[in-house]
This record gives sequence, C-alpha cells and structure tokens, in this order.
Amino acid sequence: MRRRLSVSAPRMIVRSHLPWPVRWAVAALVLGFSAAIATWAFEFGKDIAGLDRDAKAELAKLRNEVAELQEQRDRSQSIGNTAESLLKAERVAQARLIQQLKDIEAENLALKADLGFFERLLPAGASSNISIRGLQAESSEPGHIRFQLLVMQAGKRVPEFQGRYEITLTGTLDGMPWNSTPPEGTKPLQMRQYLRVEGMIDHPAEAVVQTVRVRVVDSSGGVRATQTATL
Repeated sequence: MRRRLSVSAPRMIVRSHLPWPVRWAVAALVLGFSAAIATWAFEFGKDIAGLDRDAKAELAKLRNEVAELQEQRDRSQSIGNTAESLLKAERVAQARLIQQLKDIEAENLALKADLGFFERLLPAGASSNISIRGLQAESSEPGHIRFQLLVMQAGKRVPEFQGRYEITLTGTLDGMPWNSTPPEGTKPLQMRQYLRVEGMIDHPAEAVVQTVRVRVVDSSGGVRATQTATL
C-alpha cells in the first residue's frame, strides 16, 4: 500500500473513450482523404506523361470520323433514293412508250388496210377522173338521213381537185312525187386523191325518202361524178 501510494508508484495514463460511430467516421474520412490523394496523384501522373491529352485528341478525332461517316451515309442514302425514283420514272416512261408504240403500230396497220382497200378500188390504167365509191345512206330517225361516201381521183400525180358535192333526196310527200337538195347537203370539196365524207341531212318528217343521189361538181360547174343509193 505504501509503495502504491508513494512517489515510486507506477504511472497511470488516462485515455478518453471514443464511441464506435465516431471511430468509423474518422476512419472513413482518412480513407476518403487517402483515395482523393491517390486519384490526384494518378491524374497528375497522366498529365505529366501526356496520356490524357493524347486520349482527348484521339476521342476528338474519332468523333470527327464518326460525323464524316454519318454524312457520307446520309449522302449515299439520298443518292440511292434519287436513283430509285429515277428508275421508277424511267420504267413508267418506258411502259408509256411501249403503249404508244403499240398504238402507232395498230394505226399503221389500219392505214395499210385502208390503203389496200383504196388501191383495189382504183381502176387499172384509168385516166385522171373523179369517182364516188361506197355511198351509204340510212334513215336513222324521222326527218334525218345519215350518209357516208368516198370520193376518189384516179392517178398517181394528179392536181388538187376543188369543187363541191350536192346531195339530192327523192321520194314522195303527201302522196306526190318529191325531191329536195337541202342546204346542208351542198358543201365544198377539196382533195388530191381521196376523201371520206359523212354527215347528216334533214328533210320533212312527212316525206318518204326513196333514193339519195350524190353529185360531185367542179369549180366551173361541170358534173364530174354521180352515184345513187336506194333506201
């Protein structure tokens, strides 16, 4: 007891007791500070070595290349769309041209058929004269006569014919003989080798038309051709 209470007694150290949460917070602060120092040291080392600058330059270069590739892709896509539109338009135009060619061929066949028919109607070795071919007339309804005919001038090299044609109707009216040349039945006629003529002429509805006569008259009043059709 005397030794413990005297000056020669062992030293005592008084330490304050820290709670565990405070200890953990202090440890976390120390670790965070150490990590921050390590990160700073790493970044500072990259700056000194030049790695970060090269990476940024490479990233910028890659971004530029990506932008150029996207622009080229958009341009190629636009060209492709334009080419596709042009191809469709060309196909439509080609189909239209094919249809027009078919129509022209059909028209040429019809013209060849008409030419052959006209050539068969031309008398062999005939001199230059006027003739009426294929006169047809019918009463489509009371008071109206529909007609069609073909006027031809034989010969290969003949002058242009200028004159007129006259249509005269003959029949009965109220039981009496009747004939008439309506105003619409006389019209100018101008042709070189052939001309197809058709139309409609009027007459009194009470008249009974029996025949239709057509005359071709030249400019001097001479009758060049005559033909009659019976209804």
